[in-house]
Amino acid sequence: MSTGNMRPDGPGADTAEETGRQTAVVVGGGLAGTTAALALADAGLDVTLLEGRPRLGGLAFSFKRGDLTIDNGQHVYLRCCTAYRWFLDRIDGTALSPLQERLDVPVLDADRNRLGRLRRTALPVPLHLAASLVTYPHLSLAERANVGRAALALKGLDLGDPALDERDFGSWLAEHGQSRRAIEALWDLVGVATLNAVAGESSLGLAAMVFKTGLLSEPGAADIGWARVPLGELHDTLARKALDSAGVRTELRARVTSISRTENGCWSVEVPGERLAADTVVLAVPQRETYDLLPDGALDDAERLLAIGTAPILNLHVVYDRKVLKRPFFTALGSPVQWVFDRTEASGLTEGQYLAVSQSAAQDEIDEPVAVLRERYLPEFERLLPAARGAKVLDFFVTRERTATFAPAPGVGALRPTARTNAPGLYLAGAWTATGWPATMESAVRSGVSAADAALAALDRPRGHLFREAA
Repeated sequence: MSTGNMRPDGPGADTAEETGRQTAVVVGGGLAGTTAALALADAGLDVTLLEGRPRLGGLAFSFKRGDLTIDNGQHVYLRCCTAYRWFLDRIDGTALSPLQERLDVPVLDADRNRLGRLRRTALPVPLHLAASLVTYPHLSLAERANVGRAALALKGLDLGDPALDERDFGSWLAEHGQSRRAIEALWDLVGVATLNAVAGESSLGLAAMVFKTGLLSEPGAADIGWARVPLGELHDTLARKALDSAGVRTELRARVTSISRTENGCWSVEVPGERLAADTVVLAVPQRETYDLLPDGALDDAERLLAIGTAPILNLHVVYDRKVLKRPFFTALGSPVQWVFDRTEASGLTEGQYLAVSQSAAQDEIDEPVAVLRERYLPEFERLLPAARGAKVLDFFVTRERTATFAPAPGVGALRPTARTNAPGLYLAGAWTATGWPATMESAVRSGVSAADAALAALDRPRGHLFREAA
């Protein structure tokens, strides 16, 4: 661990009053912490970012496997994700993670061997999806009509109503005439990927937010974007470059062991062998780690952090000796396979094709042996992709994120804390905090924006131009 830039805490330590410079320590180098650090540095603070891992990026990262660069899982964002788009702009990564010109999702029904598409037009909401819904082959005419009526009812919900958080989305859909097939072929198709839970296990409030914002706000809100390079190039390499340019001191392999107030009202952040003094601290780590580091009294009921459940995501990686998928991605019905992306070029593979398969809400499979998953899924790929039937599998491996997201269960909204704590100068960030969004990259960046915004307001510091747009 590099410690040359760390500022010691002790009798001789400088304070903001003595130097005229206000200082901040951000704990955690995921998207939330990186965002907070950039925003605070852009506002003129002296910022140190501490990350326990040997890299930045949190749970959206890359690693090497032989000659290939592999993402731990497939991550996407939508045009409505304005905060994450700000983040990409801020790190000069927008061109490397472009958006579709218009929403277009191939949906393959494995049982019926039929391809449908969810596409939008340039017409205003809700007409932008009307043509796609009318011709969607995976639902009957009556089911399509009922989907339209449910969408209008969903559009009328008040996202500020706390009662929505107590209900589950599945029962609401059933009350509004949605068949099991409609939930599988449409609502869960979108909801499982964004919420990491099926409709019956999702908060109505969070589900309503996803569908109202993504599909029922602006015509292009749900256009999909994803990185055409390894995630590590964005969230680690480019993020580190942006932090360095902003003057942030970034310390990797620096795991924080305690946070406490000093006698002069500042904060002391301790890592093995060092202590740092700061006027402001942003704690941008998972909820369990946050609970362990929070000083007494920082939250009225810190135990509620432990009540926020987690949900896993399983990622399957398959390398074929030839091209088996023509499209950049597709999603499947009537199959355990969910979303499949072509990551050949991004990984650096020069011969054959590399497919990444993202399996959300994977509680039943997250601990399955690789051999079992291989036996289950390779025949499914051959069923979905005829070109795979004669192809040789060069590699098959699995990455597992057992605590990939917080569980969006009914009632979770009341458990998620805001950025502010009871302790002056201490703020919280993370996708699991009260952003109003499910556990996405967008939520992580928004939480970092909120934490920095609260800190700067308390310090009476102005915010940067791009930061104001993200907020």
